[in-house]
Amino acid sequence: MQFISTRGQAPRASFSDVLLAGLAPDGGLYLPESWPQFSAAEIAAFAGQPYQAVAYEVLSRFAGESFTQDELKADIEAAYAGFESPAIAPLRAIAPSSNGSQYLLELFHGPTFAFKDIALQILGRLFTRALGVRGGKVTIVAATSGDTGSAAIAALGGLPNIEVFVLHPKGRVSEVQRRQMTTSLHANVHNVALEGSFDDAQGLVKDLFAQSEFARAIGLTAVNSINFARIAAQAVYYFTATAALGKPATFVVPTGNFGDVFAGEAAMRMGLNVARLVIATNANDIMARALNDGVYESGASHATLSPSMDIQVASNFERALFEASGRDGDWVAAAMSDFARTRKLVLPQPVLKELRARYSAYACNDADTVAAIKAVAAEAGQVIDPHTAVAVHAARRIPASATPTVILSTAHAAKFPDAVARAIGRDPDMPESLKKVMDLPEKLDILPNDLTLLRQFISSRLAP
Repeated sequence: MQFISTRGQAPRASFSDVLLAGLAPDGGLYLPESWPQFSAAEIAAFAGQPYQAVAYEVLSRFAGESFTQDELKADIEAAYAGFESPAIAPLRAIAPSSNGSQYLLELFHGPTFAFKDIALQILGRLFTRALGVRGGKVTIVAATSGDTGSAAIAALGGLPNIEVFVLHPKGRVSEVQRRQMTTSLHANVHNVALEGSFDDAQGLVKDLFAQSEFARAIGLTAVNSINFARIAAQAVYYFTATAALGKPATFVVPTGNFGDVFAGEAAMRMGLNVARLVIATNANDIMARALNDGVYESGASHATLSPSMDIQVASNFERALFEASGRDGDWVAAAMSDFARTRKLVLPQPVLKELRARYSAYACNDADTVAAIKAVAAEAGQVIDPHTAVAVHAARRIPASATPTVILSTAHAAKFPDAVARAIGRDPDMPESLKKVMDLPEKLDILPNDLTLLRQFISSRLAP
């Protein structure tokens, strides 16, 4: 299995190369040179299988040449050993509506109570194994809108030969999210509160990769969803959910950086029959506007009750554009260059038609979010987080159909107590491990949105 860049100018790479590099040297994102395929019979056979077994079948199609069967199976088993639900990503039915059967796909049973754990618990182990073979050290710089940071720290904190720098937008994550990151005691973890938005943080990470000499010197890599290994790991639960239902479903995905919903497209391209992928956005509705109006245009980031989606530049959309354009790397490179300069991209009609064949999109404001939390609590007796609520709002706007709807529930409600309390009049129940971080001392540095200062900060922490 070889991987190519969405911008067409980077050498082919192995899975280990992609894992340790993150971003392609031409600034593009990696995708498989050709998508591995599952037959309908193979997918049907996933029904009743442990999540770990399905994860192995999916990941081995990408990583089988970089890791042995025993290595990959061992890492998958270890990754999920600590999850609170043995199903890893259980399906829970919620009250039927005029839109047909609806389910929550619970992705928050890992150590940091967010869907990022499902991929990052595996990535941490694969990083360690790959470095053990190659030697050397890596420096991970992660931009986070709230959940990637804590999941990366939980997966990578304390590991040898890995330094982890996490950039979160100052004042733009929940207190619980912040404390999950800043109370880490691991010496290899460095938390930065950036004076800016998530888009600013993500831009700095991409700028670091663009400074190739510095990036090589520090062994720079990424664990954001720009790393294809994240996409591969997240595609698994689309397979397990479909197999459990025994029929195609519409998946509704809370969407910020576009990685989780693109994992659904990845599953489709591997042979999974998915009725539709629905993008659910908050007031930062760049993806809803792109799909509905045909113009991908970023604006100012708005603070909302669903902060992990307060994003105006969806990095993984580049992968969808590459596929929708017939894998035209030259066009993608030119389009991304134009977008970087003008912050606007008018989608060509053939590309837009291909996107609309798979995706629909709906936006949601904070009032809608609160209403959705309240409705699910009343109808199903379940307390959901505000990001899941954005997806519930979108799901209830889908035209009526007999097709089951699977709503990705991406975080535990306890990570966002203020939003939940606004809806149901009380804080959600908080797991004991989250209660503990609320009383621990925090350690973080505050930096302006400045590439030079960030480089200096990283260099100072890496100095022997």
